[in-house]
Amino acid sequence: MIWLLRHGDAENGSGGDDDSRCLTTKGEQQGRNAGRALAALEVELDACLSSPKARAVEMARLACEPLNTAVEVADELAGGDFDPLDVAGGRANVLLVGHEPDMSSAIARLTGANVELKKGGLVQIEDRRLLALFRPEHLERIAG
Repeated sequence: MIWLLRHGDAENGSGGDDDSRCLTTKGEQQGRNAGRALAALEVELDACLSSPKARAVEMARLACEPLNTAVEVADELAGGDFDPLDVAGGRANVLLVGHEPDMSSAIARLTGANVELKKGGLVQIEDRRLLALFRPEHLERIAG
């Protein structure tokens, strides 16, 4: 099972270092909602891999906190095309946290599904099939 989570709402990138942009208050809440929703869905992760960019690492930590899962940084998720199966490295139940348009492109290549992953959105993929697409408002409702 591969879960793909797009980082939440982030600070404006006007002229600064893109890698160090942090989540906004809204983005932090999206991260907490994702984590609570994953816990409510009784997801057990073998690993969480995140882009090294600050907003993605923050999102991963917030989402993994209720799951008691450590966050590993994966440079493959920093930007550009990636293969979720390669990044998962053979682990069975993995959360990958990254950016657009890379996440939606990876979903399309892996499953054939044409989706746009919103900030704070989450997808569930098993055996190259898209099982679920959660928009941030869905995660908020599941999180309670």
